Amino acid sequence: MSPNLTPSPTNHSELNPAQTPAPMGPAHSPQSSPELSVNWLRVLWFMMLATAVSTIARFNLFGVQTWLEQLPSGLNIFAMVFAEGFGIFLAAILARRALIAHRPLPIAFLGQFPRIALAMAAIAILLLAIVGVENPYRLEPHVYGMIAGAGTLMYCIMEEYGWRGYLQTELSALAANLKYVLVGSCWYLWHLTFLTDASLQDNLFFLGMMIFGSWGIGQVAEATKSILVCACFHLTIQIMMFNALIRNGISLQEKLIILAIALTCYFALVKRWERKVANQAT
Repeated sequence: MSPNLTPSPTNHSELNPAQTPAPMGPAHSPQSSPELSVNWLRVLWFMMLATAVSTIARFNLFGVQTWLEQLPSGLNIFAMVFAEGFGIFLAAILARRALIAHRPLPIAFLGQFPRIALAMAAIAILLLAIVGVENPYRLEPHVYGMIAGAGTLMYCIMEEYGWRGYLQTELSALAANLKYVLVGSCWYLWHLTFLTDASLQDNLFFLGMMIFGSWGIGQVAEATKSILVCACFHLTIQIMMFNALIRNGISLQEKLIILAIALTCYFALVKRWERKVANQAT
């Protein structure tokens, strides 16, 4: 996701023959530098760990989800969300720790301008609280809207640590289009929708959405280097289509209003972010 950092070429004309360095062998050539390569074994164990751990909650193995649902209202929502996102988050943290030994990690949680990132995080949560979300937990809709918004954002943050915080960085040596296709395909595989009763058409649509989302959120990651900002855009997808906490609690019209306001604010704030970066460079 960041430019690969390679040492500037040595000006041999300024060295006498005794000082001229020997030609670099294959092990030290720029083409074989760890910064320019993908560790596919690391990608594999990242995916296996993320999928295996997340599957425990997603498919209610060992009755985990049933037990979490019995916690007090509000707490159970955050607990279930955390359990579903924990696999990808754990795998991302471990993979990032392994990757940082070979290259810098350009994407951080808040990024260079924390106030902008935090403002973006507050927008969607406040919109859901203002609109209110009907729910089966018998919680007041506006209170539940804030809880569901905060819980969903937490889930998006955990996912974004994996897809943008680790995998997009790991694959940064690849051509951009190939990188986004691979990230989106891994994102699709991690959800295991092909093991559910979803039709082939639904699976193909979901795969396409994940690839398109990887390209779109990937651009945000390149521009802001912020996991939280990426999670805010991820949250808009959750509100519109997939999130079980919100999906049936607000009307399509309300979703479109939230989407329009949130995206207008988000794009304006990202443009402001880019201007601040440009001003610092001049």
